[in-house]
Amino acid sequence: MTVNELAKRPGAWLRGDGPMAEIVMSSRVRLARNVAGYPFFSKATDAQRSELAVRMRTDLVAAGEGHWDYLEMASIEDLDQQVLVERHLISRQHADIRGSRGIAVSDNEDVSIMVNEEDHLRIQVLRSGLQLDEIWSEVSRIDDRIEGRIEYAFHPRYGYLTACPTNVGTGIRISVMLHLPGLKLTGEIERVFRAAKDMRLAVRGLFGEGTEATGDFFQISNQVTLGRTEEEIIDGFKNMVVPKIIDYEHRARRTLLADRLTALDDRVYRSFGILKHARTISSEETMLHLSHLRLGIHLDRIRDVDLRTVNELFLLTQPAHLQKIHGARMSGEQRSVARAEIIRRRLAGT
Repeated sequence: MTVNELAKRPGAWLRGDGPMAEIVMSSRVRLARNVAGYPFFSKATDAQRSELAVRMRTDLVAAGEGHWDYLEMASIEDLDQQVLVERHLISRQHADIRGSRGIAVSDNEDVSIMVNEEDHLRIQVLRSGLQLDEIWSEVSRIDDRIEGRIEYAFHPRYGYLTACPTNVGTGIRISVMLHLPGLKLTGEIERVFRAAKDMRLAVRGLFGEGTEATGDFFQISNQVTLGRTEEEIIDGFKNMVVPKIIDYEHRARRTLLADRLTALDDRVYRSFGILKHARTISSEETMLHLSHLRLGIHLDRIRDVDLRTVNELFLLTQPAHLQKIHGARMSGEQRSVARAEIIRRRLAGT
């Protein structure tokens, strides 16, 4: 598998075929693990990082049982690394750091394992819609297969040892990406932020830590792993956190339909018109208008656009993907022109 091959197909998180996918774009479970006998990545020497990366490549390919490919980050150019970030397969931090590191990716992109990021291993399973139970079952099986080949750094009292204290214990991070245009348009999004803060949750943008929310997308994730089991953390997300936010968003959408229909239609059709006819458009503006178009489709205000097309445009219009599609590096102005062109073609069905 190459990055060029990945860039030609939709990402796993944008398939739109999971439960509650009209609001829950994707669910992710990530485990932070470190290998016993090696210093944490930030304290390791270049030789130790290199030794660990070589060992992880052999062990991960074996643990993948023929379904995982391994990519050496040092051999991937910067643009291709940004493609992996845009596809949610690696973090921005993993792309930005230097030295021996890699990534194992499954055939369908549901599984990705970062080697030598903040921790030695970041094991991730990502799926469309709300599928936390299924994801946890899969990531747990993967974790067991890897642990059958590697001894993890583990303390009998504190659990899995990690570079960041907030991950100590289970090492689990649950992340659910939500599309919340109704709450944004009705001015009630602050309710979500306050509720998340009260429940000790983190709210981030589309590409995780250090990014702002664009296009009405928000990632909600747990901040603490110590003192609770994996099942307790997942259960809280599945039965309390996400359903409450989904209920808020549904109420907001009903309010828009019942009391603000003209304003809603104006917002949706303005965005649709801009996307269909613009000759130059920025990434931020694209995300906003695609968000409104996606809302219009779900509320049956727009009927002649396929939701899958809109979902794919969220990815294809990102800077690195645009340049891969065109086969050349482009300036910001060139990307704005190319972005508008691909949006017009896709919405016209060509």
